[in-house]
Amino acid sequence: MTTFIALLRGINVGGKNKIKMADLKSMFEAIGMSRVKTYIQSGNVLFESNQEEEAIRQKLEKEIEVTFGFSIKVILRTSQELKKVAENCPFSQDEIAAAEATAEGESLYVSFLLQEPSEEAIKRIEAYKSETEEYKIVDRDMYLLFPHSILKSKLANNLQKLDVPVTVRNWKTVNKLVSLVNEMQG
Repeated sequence: MTTFIALLRGINVGGKNKIKMADLKSMFEAIGMSRVKTYIQSGNVLFESNQEEEAIRQKLEKEIEVTFGFSIKVILRTSQELKKVAENCPFSQDEIAAAEATAEGESLYVSFLLQEPSEEAIKRIEAYKSETEEYKIVDRDMYLLFPHSILKSKLANNLQKLDVPVTVRNWKTVNKLVSLVNEMQG
């Protein structure tokens, strides 16, 4: 069995696409996922399955639409991939500390991408980066460092221009998910 983390995009935001986590957990179990656990309302689900990633993703997206009545993207990472994200932050502690000193809230985020963006898409997104914002793309993950606020960031507000589905989590959530994975794997 492989431990997966499903990162749902755009649920329970601004009163739209509401899903209760208990209902989401039940849906995952009903389609054969095991040891299902949810974390906070933003759509983070840990589970185990023997199926391949793409088959799981398609099954989840279809079942969410059938069960809850709207279509969303689901981005998956294995437990090993998520641990690698947390262990390999490309920003130094000094860079993170400097951003946190001026940030209005969280400063470090990870954008989980469905697939690696094209070079052309990366060049397109570069136009939205400010002098103070940083990003680094590693495989299917984009690390974002904001010295002010993600809410005011042109970069963050234009991630869809990467032309791949993306969902963002703050660094605290990434680390909590790793902690939950470690508990599951005992």
